[in-house]
Amino acid sequence: MTQRKLQPDAYNDWFSFKTVAAMGDMESPDTTAPRQSGIRALLPDKAFVISRKGQLLIAEVVLSFICFICFVASTAAAFVTAPLVEFLLAFFLLFAYSSKFNERFKGFHWPLMDFLRCVSASVIFFIISIISVSKYIDVASKAAGVFGFIATIVFALDFYAIFNDLANFLKQGDTTEQPTTEEDSNSDSD
Repeated sequence: MTQRKLQPDAYNDWFSFKTVAAMGDMESPDTTAPRQSGIRALLPDKAFVISRKGQLLIAEVVLSFICFICFVASTAAAFVTAPLVEFLLAFFLLFAYSSKFNERFKGFHWPLMDFLRCVSASVIFFIISIISVSKYIDVASKAAGVFGFIATIVFALDFYAIFNDLANFLKQGDTTEQPTTEEDSNSDSD
């Protein structure tokens, strides 16, 4: 069992005590950035909000919430769980990315988790939108289906952007490796 100790942060807040493992399994957050206090700490960072990822996450949160409300008001209430779960996941990732929470826990593969969330959300929203538009006749179901189709497009744009970022990152990683010569691959080392 590792020995744990409490270390006070530079700001000496009541909330600023952090547990640091002796083995270094949790990296300490960067303390050079200025901290916001009060309600401003809960608001997303302006630089993140105006970025492409921030705008996509805000659109995902809003569209998932609108779909949730429409499904609650419709006769297709069986589909209420999917928009609620996607709303909560998108809201969590919006909070995590805007507060730099993802930089504190580097053990999680945040881009991969976000990519899988977007792929599953776009497929699920597409399926429930088709069913709600074609099977149910009330206006709230039709509205939920239309907003679901819009959410499908937004989630698809997000996973396309994540995929391109990951592909570019992997391409940059491949250029640092030593190129293999044709002589090495054709040699018989038996």
